[in-house]
Amino acid sequence: MHTFAGVQNKAKYLIVIGGATAVGKTALAIALAKHYGTVIISADSRQFYQEMSIGTAKPSNDELMAVKHYFINNKHVGELFGAGHFAKEANLLIEELFQSHNKIIVVGGSGLYINALLNGVDEFEEVPLSVRENLNASYQEKGLTWLQNELKSIDEKYYQEVDINNPQRMIRALEIFQHTGIPYSEFLKKELVQNKYNTISIFADIPRPLLYDRINQRVDAMMANGLLEEVKALTAYKDLNALKTVGYKELFDYLEGKCKLSEAVEKIKQHSRNYAKRQITWFKNKTKFKTFDPREIEPIIDYIEKSS
Repeated sequence: MHTFAGVQNKAKYLIVIGGATAVGKTALAIALAKHYGTVIISADSRQFYQEMSIGTAKPSNDELMAVKHYFINNKHVGELFGAGHFAKEANLLIEELFQSHNKIIVVGGSGLYINALLNGVDEFEEVPLSVRENLNASYQEKGLTWLQNELKSIDEKYYQEVDINNPQRMIRALEIFQHTGIPYSEFLKKELVQNKYNTISIFADIPRPLLYDRINQRVDAMMANGLLEEVKALTAYKDLNALKTVGYKELFDYLEGKCKLSEAVEKIKQHSRNYAKRQITWFKNKTKFKTFDPREIEPIIDYIEKSS
């Protein structure tokens, strides 16, 4: 059994909180971290980046001060920080943190990052650069819909999980398939490492109409809080993978004169709702996640106590 500073991990637990954007994961994580006197590891694929704050719905400064958070504001937007990078760094940190904590909170809506942390990722053979360049050229010529259709035709399982508005994620899957002949989802499902942690996994869920209303209100609040200005300041980085995400790419389209501001805002709301639907599907397919309304703290604590 894995040990931490001489203590078996029997008493050590990762409390994993997943769910859709705007469902209330942050508030739940902070409440649990305060209750257990512990820390939070963010598993959000965009909150790593220092320059992206408003559009990624990072915890507020007060929230960050209330509980120690890791993997927020720790990377520059130009750094590639995929699920494998996150898993490697987070595993090292968790071993260190378990020396002084019996429970650690992991929270995020990025299912692939959570899966990488818990189950590991394959070490892919390096794909020749020419494969990626050819796919990028085809994407520039034929557009996003072509990329989506290509991925769906060769790997529908990954198509159902990935953010289909993120071209670099889809290109990564296509290049691996072209180079190996094996769908990307086949690599991801291999549990290459035995999960060395005891985990208590919670899926935060609320009624869909309420969630969609929260998403719409959140987008309006982001705009009021300066999202457009944040996006303008990142114009020089707009072609980077980190910026090809909901809330940013729509406003880049507006800044380039491709649509009206009101249209861009409506697209952000629509794409956020679409993304939330995909997140829900991902977590609901993971049988180890127990569903709770994140506003009901006491039943969640009871469940954690009975499970640990």
